[in-house]
Amino acid sequence: MTASALTRPGERDRLVVKLSEIDWLFVLVLCLIAGAGSLMLFSIAGSSWQPWAWNHASRFGICLLLLLVLAVIDIRVWFAIAYPLYAVGLLLLVAVEVAGDVRLGAQRWLSIGGFSFQPSEVMKLGIVLALARLYHGVSAERARLSWWLLVPTAMIAAPVLLVAHQPDLGTAMLILMTGVAIVVLAGLSWKIIGAGVALFMAIVPPFVAFVMHPYQRQRVMTFLDPESDPSGAGYHILQSMIALGSGGALGKGYGLGSQSQLNFLPEKQTDFIFAALAEEFGFVGCVSVLVLYAAAIFMALRTAYVSHSHFGRLAAAGVTATFTVYMLINGAMVMGLAPVVGVPMPMLSYGGTVMLTVMIGFGLVQSVRVHRYSEVTSGKGSFV
Repeated sequence: MTASALTRPGERDRLVVKLSEIDWLFVLVLCLIAGAGSLMLFSIAGSSWQPWAWNHASRFGICLLLLLVLAVIDIRVWFAIAYPLYAVGLLLLVAVEVAGDVRLGAQRWLSIGGFSFQPSEVMKLGIVLALARLYHGVSAERARLSWWLLVPTAMIAAPVLLVAHQPDLGTAMLILMTGVAIVVLAGLSWKIIGAGVALFMAIVPPFVAFVMHPYQRQRVMTFLDPESDPSGAGYHILQSMIALGSGGALGKGYGLGSQSQLNFLPEKQTDFIFAALAEEFGFVGCVSVLVLYAAAIFMALRTAYVSHSHFGRLAAAGVTATFTVYMLINGAMVMGLAPVVGVPMPMLSYGGTVMLTVMIGFGLVQSVRVHRYSEVTSGKGSFV
């Protein structure tokens, strides 16, 4: 299908054309990452599909179908729901503060009609869409440097503070970093970026000392010196680094990782599955999986680049930023380069909520690709 043909509205609105415009190589990369996750979950469960591997594979299959459905939805529909989705997410976060369920000392869940979920997952997509729509009609000068920047700052700060208060520092960091990435990509002045970095570095020590909860502060102290409490707070990081180091270049072999198979490695199916992968497949296996992640990130950013609408570019880039932050935080955490904050490795770790959030986001990315020639305007009640 040529570009000139796709610019004809009657042609590009056909379902068969939309399906052909999906980046199927990108879909294949996602399948490979999720497949690697299923194989690892099969291994660490003692060569059994239960309790994790089968559920992981079946959830991915359902989420993949959802991605394909979302990919053919007009990008202007995403534009129309941007602010409502953000507002709903914010209201749900407020509802968590008022009537949320407390589990393991954290008030993060909301139960409605017997169904329990974390509203912070809604906000991960809501913040991307809302900021992309906000910047869609903003001039380059205002996006670079003006008092108007207080608006996106407030939009980011509100959910970050609510999520951090639950407390869920990992998710709060993810929303913050995603929001900041969109603001920077929209053209923020380098002067403000430099000042922001300096301010961040200045407030980290007092934040750790006076604002963090005691258990969060303990995580930071343990990160700085994990051997100070090897059988307590430092256990997670030390066992992870043992698994990483013992894998060597080629690993111990599939199903032969002692740290994971003998249950020395904590949370081996979620937060520390990358350490289990390193133990069984070594440096080569880790690099292979990271190449797949890099390929997915590159292809998603390429989709953002080819979009004709500013909304599409920022929305695709924002989703990619969320995915990238997920990967970087988990990788750094597993290698002992960051405190343990409970952020899983996307598509590889077990967990339906994160997979659903990521795949919905990638459905948006593919919608941007399929409808890259569509023009998006800010007119009320109009898609054209």
